[in-house]
Amino acid sequence: MTARVLVVDDLEPNVKLLEAKLRAEYFDVIGAFSGKEAVERAKAEQPDIILLDVMMPGMDGFEACRIIKSTPETAHIPIVMVTALDQQADRVAGLKAGADDFLTKPVEDVALFARVRSLTRLKMMTDELRMRYATGKSMGVVGAIDINEDPSTEKARIFLIDDQPDQADRVRALLGELHEVSLEIDPEVALGRAKTGDFDLVVINMSIEKMDPLRLCSTIRSFEETRLTPLLAIVRQGDTRKLVRALDIGVNDYLARPVDRNELTARVTTQIRRKRYIDQLRSSFEASLEMAVTDQLTGLYNRRYLASHLSGMFDRAFWTGRPLSLMILDIDHFKPVNDTYGHDSGDKVIQEVSERIRNSVRGIDLACRYGGEEFLVAMPDTDVGFAAVIAERLRQEIAGHKVTLNGGRDEIAVTVSIGIASTENGPKDDTGQKLIKRADEALYVAKTGGRNRVINAAA
Repeated sequence: MTARVLVVDDLEPNVKLLEAKLRAEYFDVIGAFSGKEAVERAKAEQPDIILLDVMMPGMDGFEACRIIKSTPETAHIPIVMVTALDQQADRVAGLKAGADDFLTKPVEDVALFARVRSLTRLKMMTDELRMRYATGKSMGVVGAIDINEDPSTEKARIFLIDDQPDQADRVRALLGELHEVSLEIDPEVALGRAKTGDFDLVVINMSIEKMDPLRLCSTIRSFEETRLTPLLAIVRQGDTRKLVRALDIGVNDYLARPVDRNELTARVTTQIRRKRYIDQLRSSFEASLEMAVTDQLTGLYNRRYLASHLSGMFDRAFWTGRPLSLMILDIDHFKPVNDTYGHDSGDKVIQEVSERIRNSVRGIDLACRYGGEEFLVAMPDTDVGFAAVIAERLRQEIAGHKVTLNGGRDEIAVTVSIGIASTENGPKDDTGQKLIKRADEALYVAKTGGRNRVINAAA
């Protein structure tokens, strides 16, 4: 996997050394020699990951990290601090500043490259969601979200998998002050619980004995339900081989034993913040997708969705030999409603009819607002006789309930005309569009024949 890496260090030899190592692994490298330049290049170049030194004159790495992570254009870029500082307080300070990892020199190349690849994979996935979110935001269908939202405002659900009682109890106690922690000592049971538990974070002791912990991580990562759930591994100090394999498998972050309270809190906070940001991106994408295929006034599917979905329904009917029936409904005398009571009242009538349609059709049926005061319902596995029964029941339901307007001051009777067509009586070269045309012709007969009636298309 290739990526664009921004290397930041005030000493040019350090930049050149890291650049040579990264280029040998086929990474594209950009250099910066101060905190200020790092901030500027991050915004201009949009790298996939930043390797940031701490000890620099002027703006140090901590301050540069805070600025990059608080700037909307760069907040999503992973930052790894690579420095000679080796105190626990320095590591925690870097994590609290927003860094995704804090590596102390000398760093083993294989561990560094594994971390770069791991964070790059995460960023590429996030970039795709961000791009979809940006499209939805430009359309005005989703609101703003904040990657730096404080995760402490709501307790996270953390799943701890550890078969060593002393460490498990200590980690659970440390995390339990701020979050809901569930502990499982049996890895086989843990797999089922992870899949169904809807957790915000899974913490795994990489020294468990009842199952290969790497197998446990890979299995959790392979489940559809937990594919995006962050995994935090607790590893033995110096166990680089297992750490590298864990990062390659999909573990998001790690913590070396003995577990430091502040570092644990900082790493957990980072993972939960990112998880909630990704959840918001996914939710906004689903909202924008729903807005794209549903009618805003009625909540029914729109004509765009019908165009893409009906062909599939028609093909299925052709291959299975089961009939597909279609009804088109039109509200009778709708123009006088708008002229007499106003367009707001006209919208209310359309909404009431839509609700009657929604409550009268089955879950497998496709109900759409076809345009204006016209609706279409596609009914798979339905012959024309049963379709006529459904249509007649719907016609009676609409005609039997007046629509209340203007806060209850006015009531009007509403009726619909319905045309039905089915693949049962279609030609050999039948298509979805021809089916719609036959239903529309039947609707025309219903309208010209006195309205408030159901007509089947002629064979």
